[in-house]
Amino acid sequence: MNELRIFVDFALPPDALEMLKDGCKHRRLIFASAPATSVLASVEHDPQLMNADVAFGQPDLKSIETAGNLKWVHVSSSSITRYDNQAFRDLVAQRGIAVSNSASVYNEACAEHAFSFMLAQSRSLPVSLMTRTPGGSETWRSLRSSCVSLRGQSVLILGYGAIGRGLVELLAPFEMNIIAYRRKARGDEGAPVITELELESVLRSGVDHVMNILPDSERTRHFFDTHRFSVMKPGAVFYNIGRGATVDQDALLAALRSGRIRAAWLDVTTPEPLPDEHPLWAEPNCHITPHVAGGHAGEAKTLVRHFLKNLQRFVRGEPLLNRVM
Repeated sequence: MNELRIFVDFALPPDALEMLKDGCKHRRLIFASAPATSVLASVEHDPQLMNADVAFGQPDLKSIETAGNLKWVHVSSSSITRYDNQAFRDLVAQRGIAVSNSASVYNEACAEHAFSFMLAQSRSLPVSLMTRTPGGSETWRSLRSSCVSLRGQSVLILGYGAIGRGLVELLAPFEMNIIAYRRKARGDEGAPVITELELESVLRSGVDHVMNILPDSERTRHFFDTHRFSVMKPGAVFYNIGRGATVDQDALLAALRSGRIRAAWLDVTTPEPLPDEHPLWAEPNCHITPHVAGGHAGEAKTLVRHFLKNLQRFVRGEPLLNRVM
């Protein structure tokens, strides 16, 4: 495989680019004519992919269909939104194309971001950081009493996978009642697992925190709608670090305004970023970060390192890390 041709369709900073080139000294790197600037951006068809054996990034679906030599697609994100459909799964299965993602690059940071949301909520940090009041005042006493420990509370984690497992480890000292939601239990979750048939009854039972890590797919779009918000425990806290499309934002806004949801913490929205005039910005109990949950120092180099490790496994015929198809 000395002549292995690798198509790269996204921009890398100089240090990560040099790492990629150094790790592919005996391979042929093919760079896209118009590299993508975001994993959520639309990707243009690039005929250069037709000559590649491997694609690294977010190659567009039509290009993959016509790339007769393609043997492996390594997605540069944890999410596989654009590929998560039956037609694509059938295509890669028929052609024998392996598909892996970069979940390992982002899982730890995402779990920490979710944990920081929960801690900030429990310690009333948004209000505290904006409040100046002397000790002993009514405002001071009210602020102190608004802090509620996570200890003994309940959390439902939807889209339970590596991020969810990481979050469970971080929450372990708080002895919370943790429930995992996923399409199919694997037996290694370390927490009770429910499916969609049981979801409504669990929401109605009074879960304190609802952590949404669902990916965007045909079956998860607007998964959290008016009905699901309406059956949550009054005063529950909602978090989303999965994908913005999984939430009906009008329904979320109504739930916040009615008081059904005490607070919302969002790292993802639709669109991104939300327009300045979007009403969620004006809700005092809605806190939004700009899709940075997976971010960390040296992120691009971590991504390249993960790809190169998988490249060696691919060349040796070993099982790929984070293989999803």
